[in-house]
Amino acid sequence: MTTSIDMDLRTATAPGVVIDRQERRYARLRNVIAFAVYAFILVPTLIVIPISFGGNGELTFPPRVWSLELYEQLFSSSAWVGPILQSLKVAGLTMVVSILIGVPASYGLVRFDFPGKRWVMLLLMSPILVPVIVISLGLYLYLSRLHLVGTTAGLVASHVAYVTPFMMMTVMAGVKKLDPALEFATTIMGANRRTVFFKVVLPQLRPSMFAGALFAFLVSFDEVVIAWFLTSPTTTTLPVKMYSSIQWDISPVIAAVSALLTVLSLVFCCLSVFLQPAASESSH
Repeated sequence: MTTSIDMDLRTATAPGVVIDRQERRYARLRNVIAFAVYAFILVPTLIVIPISFGGNGELTFPPRVWSLELYEQLFSSSAWVGPILQSLKVAGLTMVVSILIGVPASYGLVRFDFPGKRWVMLLLMSPILVPVIVISLGLYLYLSRLHLVGTTAGLVASHVAYVTPFMMMTVMAGVKKLDPALEFATTIMGANRRTVFFKVVLPQLRPSMFAGALFAFLVSFDEVVIAWFLTSPTTTTLPVKMYSSIQWDISPVIAAVSALLTVLSLVFCCLSVFLQPAASESSH
């Protein structure tokens, strides 16, 4: 006669139960490893924030004196304010131009089929595949013939070529979630292709466009390799200034700059995560 204890033993030793236990163990192990990796990456970055509130012109953790001295030096020095304004200008222009180019290109690549579409996709996404140092050298050789090296226009054009594929990936994901039936119904009602694009498609793509614009701005603002090849003393961007400061003259002000960039990146990431639900809701 089978007792309840025997039933519990059989259930506990069933193959399915053993597999479930192993999966739970592996899941816990994966979570621990992921947490350790994230901590290894984030903790050194977050340490910069308390260092930036130190004083006496030194980089120490934890700070012996808490003050805003480094931030005052940052915003009162033209050697730092100039590169900050230059980076903001370049990143803003890059964001606008990449949207004007990337949004129509993303919509066309998703919605239409044409000969050579795969080659066009490969060409547009090539900046993601090619090492950035190779891209930088090619842009330098090309723009030097056009006398655009050391100019804001050359730097913006280079950043547009580099960040547009990243922005297009975000917008293309949004286009794929759109319902083609809405566009088809609008066309049946007599609207032309331009009206469909501006009145039906763009309103639904606003969250994806905004997320892609944030990403393009952040990538352009933080880019250092291409800017190192193309900037001049009058067009130096903030990342180039930071790299030069570390290489030639380690200034404590760089801690304040790093803290501001860390906060900026966190804010942009939070906005991007916040926009993802909005993008999925707009597609429905």
